[in-house]
Amino acid sequence: MANKIFILDTNVLLHDHKCIYNFQENDVIIPIVVLEELDKFKKGNDLINFQAREFAREIDKLAGEKLFKEGIQLGPEKGKLFIATGKKFPKEMTESFNEVTADHRILAIALHIKNQFPERQSALITKDINLRLKAKSLGLASEDYETDKVKNIDILNKGVKIYEAFDKKIIEDLYQFQGIPRSQFPIQDDLPANQYFVLRNDNQSVLAYNDPADELVKRVEKQGAFGIEPRNAEQTFSLHALLNPEIKLISLTGKAGTGKTLLALAAALQQHKQYGQILLARPIVALANKDLGFLPGDVNEKIGPYMLPLFDNLAVIKSRFKSSSREISIIDEMLKDERLIITPLAYIRGRSLSDAFFIVDEAQNLTPHEVKTIITRAGEGTKIVFTGDVQQIDSPYLDMQSNGLAYLTDKMKGQELFAHVNLMKGERSYLAELASDLL
Repeated sequence: MANKIFILDTNVLLHDHKCIYNFQENDVIIPIVVLEELDKFKKGNDLINFQAREFAREIDKLAGEKLFKEGIQLGPEKGKLFIATGKKFPKEMTESFNEVTADHRILAIALHIKNQFPERQSALITKDINLRLKAKSLGLASEDYETDKVKNIDILNKGVKIYEAFDKKIIEDLYQFQGIPRSQFPIQDDLPANQYFVLRNDNQSVLAYNDPADELVKRVEKQGAFGIEPRNAEQTFSLHALLNPEIKLISLTGKAGTGKTLLALAAALQQHKQYGQILLARPIVALANKDLGFLPGDVNEKIGPYMLPLFDNLAVIKSRFKSSSREISIIDEMLKDERLIITPLAYIRGRSLSDAFFIVDEAQNLTPHEVKTIITRAGEGTKIVFTGDVQQIDSPYLDMQSNGLAYLTDKMKGQELFAHVNLMKGERSYLAELASDLL
């Protein structure tokens, strides 16, 4: 059977600049209009601009006349890479699409390739749902980029497991002893490192976790951090992981108001002596896909609205103390000395991530490759916390399965230095909880 042909849309390259190597023995075609579009993204500090620049460097390694005619081999047991030049709109396109847009030019190329190679299967790969529908209206096969999609999104709900009618003796032993040998724990089928449990039997209950270092299932005791006390089991587990020096990578998921960012910031401040710097950042995803230049004012005024929720969390912590307290002085001094930095994620680029407590908020708006880029820059003594709500994705080309937060949790589950908690109960207010559930 002949190998397939995949035509890539711009958003696929901006999602993963190395995607051209992920189509096995099949050929990959990049419409020349995609290169035009990538040019618009090369300047800037955001992660999407980084992807555009990295792909430009990648394609430069393969540059040559063969790209337009014979194609360039992408590697052993890989297909070839081609660049397809522009094609005229066929009749079936002009009847449906009058406007000459970049998307329609890509469709024209994809339709030309399908007609040129009728004996081979071809498909347009795009993360744009509307473009996939347009392609199918022309009889073109079209698919999402599936390589880094999480197959089982339920992985996010497994950070905490609840067992009812549990063995009373085990519950009592967890209170009496340092821990129970993992081999003696009744549940053996799914016991990954740093798995959290709620074990109940009638009026008895205990919070526990699987400690991979000691190979024990241990009780988790409730502890606060910098004036913030946990209000439920998931918050207790979150603070346990955040304050555990052996856990270097954490994902906290949950809907708005569950306390993800607040707990992470409070835990970071509690450990300010253990880390040289606390970084709190979030990606900027402009409303209605409008660029920051759309907003009035200088750079600080433009990014201010995006950073306000992070400063709000800091204000909540400060409100727990009197203005003359030592804790307020610590926060003010750290802000002044830039040992506590709240900033857009793009502005972190180039900074050293050694000996840092790094919190990445709204991580559901990052691609898997962007998450990988952040983690691989972590130096010695660094702890990274990703927080977010996979049901509140602002990026038009990400969904619950393809976002970086879900991907991270799926791939890292069971690693000794990783922990995941999904916070279920909103603690902001009853009104906020009701709105999150019903609206």
